[in-house]
Amino acid sequence: MKTLEQWDDFVTDRYDPNRKTEDFRKFDDSAPDVVREFYKLNHTHQTREFVQAKKRQYTTKQRGEMGIWEALDYLNTLVDDSDPDTDLSQIEHNLQAAEAIRKDGHPRWMVLTGLLHDLGKVLCLYGEPQWAVVGDTFPVGCAWSSKIVFPEFFRDNPDAYVPQYQTRLGVYEEGCGLDNVDLSWGHDEYLYQVMKDYLPEQGLYMIRYHSFYPGHRERAYDFLMDEKDRTMFEWVRKFNPYDLYSKNAERPKLADVKPYYDDLIAEYFPAKIAW
Repeated sequence: MKTLEQWDDFVTDRYDPNRKTEDFRKFDDSAPDVVREFYKLNHTHQTREFVQAKKRQYTTKQRGEMGIWEALDYLNTLVDDSDPDTDLSQIEHNLQAAEAIRKDGHPRWMVLTGLLHDLGKVLCLYGEPQWAVVGDTFPVGCAWSSKIVFPEFFRDNPDAYVPQYQTRLGVYEEGCGLDNVDLSWGHDEYLYQVMKDYLPEQGLYMIRYHSFYPGHRERAYDFLMDEKDRTMFEWVRKFNPYDLYSKNAERPKLADVKPYYDDLIAEYFPAKIAW
């Protein structure tokens, strides 16, 4: 899409207020053309070389300092092309997730994680294309699982012609742990790098792997995980319903809840952090 305004037209067509739970994330032949094109670009360009270059570029956090609300305010302009489930702005989706977690009585750090989990999408502010910011993540440097959405689009990825990358383990070792595995680049990994000094480890796993659907939902890469990953992925799976199924037509009222979140943010973060 060429402009943010085009997203509004697209989500008007894709958003259904009567959506049933089982209809979420239907990335199949019935998906809108814009979603299919998004994943075609994502699967073509997310090579191991690209991922490692983006890590070098962004994980040093040299983009300046910004407060949490500043980042959330930016996300008000962003709607995710890869997500066919909502026409809410990002801040509204994040508030919905956080409020649902809060309502269910989970720890304060988990409520905060719900509010923050998509803040890595500020990568769009830096000029990154959406295919390098959002969408389901997957390991690079080893064979792609057939359980990744639209696996046929990997045929044009240059890594398809690197024999070492097309074996089950690729460049990795059995049970090496996900901390030693490169996943496709996007907002999850970027935000993990920004937040890793501030949040509990369970919250960091939720942030880093919430888009890793081939891992936490399909369990397609269990052979790369270690025992710590398996334990922490129970938290990722606990978080996932709040990310997906808290989306509905009712928009949260920021003015009503902002004092609570001001206090919560101040509990864990200074006024500004490095991005």
